[in-house]
Amino acid sequence: MVGQVCLAAKRGIVLLLFCAAQLLAATLPGMAASEPATVRVGVLKFGTVNWELEVMQHHGFDRRHGVVLQVVELAGKEATTVALQGHAVDLIVTDWVWVSLRRAAGADYTFVPHSGTVGGLMVRPDSGIKSLADLKGKKIGVAGGALDKSWLLLRAYGRKTLGIDLATAAEPVFAAPPLLNAVMTRGELPAVLNFWHYNARLKASGMQQLISVREMLPALGIAETPPLLGWVFSETWAAEHRAALLGFLQASRDAKRELAASDAEWLRIRKETGAESDAILFALRDAYRDGIAQSGGKNPAAAAAAVLKLLAEFAGPDLAGADKPLAPGTFWNGLPE
Repeated sequence: MVGQVCLAAKRGIVLLLFCAAQLLAATLPGMAASEPATVRVGVLKFGTVNWELEVMQHHGFDRRHGVVLQVVELAGKEATTVALQGHAVDLIVTDWVWVSLRRAAGADYTFVPHSGTVGGLMVRPDSGIKSLADLKGKKIGVAGGALDKSWLLLRAYGRKTLGIDLATAAEPVFAAPPLLNAVMTRGELPAVLNFWHYNARLKASGMQQLISVREMLPALGIAETPPLLGWVFSETWAAEHRAALLGFLQASRDAKRELAASDAEWLRIRKETGAESDAILFALRDAYRDGIAQSGGKNPAAAAAAVLKLLAEFAGPDLAGADKPLAPGTFWNGLPE
């Protein structure tokens, strides 16, 4: 009798161990599948995109949505596109003109809006420039070169509203953004067309905005301002990593909400912004928030197509992609409704 009891007990233990092993085997794959997916984002070392990514990591927004952010710092804009095309990163931030051009050449890159922040024309308060007409015969500092999209739009706006081309009616001076700011603050340039974060610094130093790119577009027949910069990635990668991509985009939205709502967050990331004073920090904050508010239009692809057509009138084939219509699929259609 004792032997039978012992044998039954042993069988019970074996059965229990077998069931436990089966349960563990069934559980482990599920556990592995729930581990966060790594998303590699290529960024300029000192770019403004880093502010959002730092907030994302600091608050754990990436892990909250099932991803682990890996920031890959790169030396320049061209390096980011090379890294994306070489599969060294999964996403970068660039403009939809580049995406449209690559799609026209057979690639499958696509674009999700990141920010609606745009640049504008800043003038010195002592310059005597009160309207666009006052730019005749004066020097205009232009960041980004002769094919910069904001400069082409300003030329189009001058042609539309005044019947002049500022490329010849004024004296454009092309230079790097920080140099233009330095020269303007020294009083050597009366007007500068610069990128938004450099304009914010100029505003903090007492310069005045004459007109922004966003204000030009309605006069040019474009009612909606397309987001110029966005998250760019391969559709093939998106199909294979859809959950990770959507998780990253949700984490990006969470970081934007934090930066939109919290002044304390801006004080925390002050070092990342490089702001030398409270006035500069607050100007950067306000401009960034304006870009968040303007980043979600009703039909960004249609607005982008209209802007591209306009750019082609002034740049033609010299601006890569401007001589072609916006390629279908440039704006990703995979976002949930």
